[in-house]
Amino acid sequence: MLGRIEKLFAHEAAGGIMLMLATVVALIVANTDLAGLYAQILHLKFTIALGETGLSKPLILWINDGLMAIFFLLVGLELKHELREGRLKTPSNVVLPGVAALGGMLVPALIYLAFTWSDPVHRTGWAIPTATDIAFAVGVVALLGKRVPPALKLFLLTLAILDDLGAILVIALFYTATLKPVYLALALIPLALMALRLWMGAHRIAPTLILGAVLWVLVLKSGVHATLAGVITAFFLPIRDRHGASPLHALEHGLAPYVAFLIVPIFALANAGVTLTGLGLADLAAPLPLAIALGLVVGKQLGVFGATFALVKLGFARLPEGASWLQLYGIAALAGIGFTMSLFIGSLNFETDAQMNAVRLGVLAGSLVSALVGYAVLRLAPEPARQSRD
Repeated sequence: MLGRIEKLFAHEAAGGIMLMLATVVALIVANTDLAGLYAQILHLKFTIALGETGLSKPLILWINDGLMAIFFLLVGLELKHELREGRLKTPSNVVLPGVAALGGMLVPALIYLAFTWSDPVHRTGWAIPTATDIAFAVGVVALLGKRVPPALKLFLLTLAILDDLGAILVIALFYTATLKPVYLALALIPLALMALRLWMGAHRIAPTLILGAVLWVLVLKSGVHATLAGVITAFFLPIRDRHGASPLHALEHGLAPYVAFLIVPIFALANAGVTLTGLGLADLAAPLPLAIALGLVVGKQLGVFGATFALVKLGFARLPEGASWLQLYGIAALAGIGFTMSLFIGSLNFETDAQMNAVRLGVLAGSLVSALVGYAVLRLAPEPARQSRD
């Protein structure tokens, strides 16, 4: 029995399934008599203080700023690994998914702005439909098994990783509140100590992680979004130590199950609770949710597929081995599963319950349609062995 459970959690689709279950639970709770308790718990204030100095935030912000910093630490670890030893090390492997990721960010943003430009408050959320949720997208592909060629799975993974990198840059550049220079200057101290440890070849990672926690507090106080501290900390962890082992890989593999089966589901549970009572098509057709949904569904398909088609037809790249144009279109549709990152970016933009409910509605609708379209296309596409290359 234990072996079957371990096998289940090791499956590629397990993280995506946990995310779906957490979303369903959040929707059920938000639309039953538990809704009041749900909101009350999320707004409970937790305080950590040392004398007169400390942090006092509602639980929802501890989840979005604190737990998600660990999520971004893992993203940073994966990015450093891929840049130094993986797919992103070789430029030729980056061209096609890189251009596809860029198209998959630009076109959704333009579609979103086309529907919200007249509203100066709503148009600031242009980055919401630009993200791709790796866990959900990879989970759907895993359910399809051998129907998706390995090279196409690799294309999606690389695209999603580059998409995450783009999201990190967007958060750093566009989602910084009023800066507090004193805390920003103080943040340079743990940053310098982490850099010194890396330069000296220190192989213990615990001190760097402690410095990363100090950096998180100072960055949070400075006005820059605190989750960036997770990414920064990851890049100061060594790929190899003096004994030839890899502390970075060990931490990456150790964190991955906790992020997939605990942190991301908790985030979904806290952020996916859309109140459906009284909602109709008119609500989905409102500018904000419609802009998000169309950005994810139409924008991602046009951006990812269009950029890939242009690059291949112009002779700058080739289709992933064993893949057809129809399958590539299915992957482009799956890139529209924004969910975790889209909800996260939405929480950086909007604070009122009404605005966040509209964001959740748009993200859930767009992600669901993208998942169904992508799955249907890839399910109905010819088997890889029967395909002919373009």
